[in-house]
Amino acid sequence: MSREGVTPQSEDFSAWYNEVVIQAQLVDRGPVRGTMVIRPYGYRVWELIQSDLDGRIKASGHENACFPMFIPESYLKREAEHVEGFSPELAVVTHAGGKELEEPLVVRPTSETVIGEYMAKWIDSHRDLPLLLNQWANVVRWEMRPRMFLRTTEFLWQEGHTAHADEDDAMKETLWALGAYEELARDLAAMPVVKGEKTPGERFAGAVRTYTIEGMMRDGRALQAGTSHYLGTNFAKAFEIDYQDADGELRLAHTTSWGMSTRMIGGVIMTHGDDKGLVFPPRLAPYQVVIVPLGRKEQAETTAAKAHEIAAELRAAGVRVFVDDKRPQLSPGFKFNDWEMRGVPVRLELGLRDIDNGVVTLARRLATQEGQGKELIPLGEVASAIPAILEDFQAFLLKRAEDFRDSRTVSVDGWDAFAAQVAQGWAVALHCGRTACEDDIKAETAATPRCIPDAGEPDEGTCVRCDQPSAYGKRVIFSKSY
Repeated sequence: MSREGVTPQSEDFSAWYNEVVIQAQLVDRGPVRGTMVIRPYGYRVWELIQSDLDGRIKASGHENACFPMFIPESYLKREAEHVEGFSPELAVVTHAGGKELEEPLVVRPTSETVIGEYMAKWIDSHRDLPLLLNQWANVVRWEMRPRMFLRTTEFLWQEGHTAHADEDDAMKETLWALGAYEELARDLAAMPVVKGEKTPGERFAGAVRTYTIEGMMRDGRALQAGTSHYLGTNFAKAFEIDYQDADGELRLAHTTSWGMSTRMIGGVIMTHGDDKGLVFPPRLAPYQVVIVPLGRKEQAETTAAKAHEIAAELRAAGVRVFVDDKRPQLSPGFKFNDWEMRGVPVRLELGLRDIDNGVVTLARRLATQEGQGKELIPLGEVASAIPAILEDFQAFLLKRAEDFRDSRTVSVDGWDAFAAQVAQGWAVALHCGRTACEDDIKAETAATPRCIPDAGEPDEGTCVRCDQPSAYGKRVIFSKSY
């Protein structure tokens, strides 16, 4: 498809997504099925996420480390539930250096096992705790139905791994990570996520408790955007992660793990995008402002020179800005459409008449108020006006996403109402908590329990599907998901 447009979301949301990530130059398809090449424009989004999250991680006392991507197969087999959960997704190396390996090597799907091995070596005393580690890495999980950013065979992420003296301290860590993810999603990505605990049937393989942040996409489906796991002593038993307490007794450490990946970029795309393409929240936009100088030949030289002056002022004010003056073969209209496709929050159009009149035309990616899409800004006020305009746009996108989510979230009691609601959004319903019931619901509707929301009001009764007594003391969010 040409740059003229993409499939409308209302016609085929999946096709819209697949087209826009390519046309907006975020990714290209990799040479192996299910892999992706993250292009510079898309990688800049990941760098902004990484920078924000890495700052939070380090400020809380964690240290970055790097562990091998090849893990002996025997490591995974030590924690039975863990290896069973990941077996269908594993990529295994059996030959290297021209011969068969004595032991197969698993390409890292997650690092609980290899990091657990080294925690056992590094921890001797209660004085060594807590051990707070984080790793920025790529992982491999063989995907049968890949989709760029959302589910790819190889992807980028961070994975935190920590060890603690007791459950209380480990749970504080687990919930700290969940809170950090919620704040990042809301404050950086303008994604109003719901945080809560996963049901037993949806837990991470080997975890005692799993927590999640869930965002609603513009087709009404949910996206799990980050998870945090309390692993109890399961991995400590498997890898002998023990320590001597203050009384000289040997005790098992309590461990956690938590991660956020490039899937977050897919969440931003599907939370804010429209039929024209991407819509980036300013704090996460590779370019917050693009300036398009107008005119040809001598006129173009004059407007481009002024555009670079404005850009310098904006950079001094902390704004990420780009001047589109190196594509003279393209019309201004094409450039306008191109930057709309790529989701730039603010576009400045600058012609000779604008310069003579001492103004520049400002175009927002979305009109934040009725009739407020374009306006004239005095040239002398651009650098002072733009930061506030960007912050207003950030707040507008968050509010718009909140309103959309709330309009598609309904508390339901009967099965017919439940089935109708999960076809278009989130159903909040009483649930018995049984995995068999969840499997039945998924088979009938394709919906799964997304989380037991932290903010849910107390409620009890009978399960929306099987009429058995409800669990958890509150309602559960169900939805189709990515």
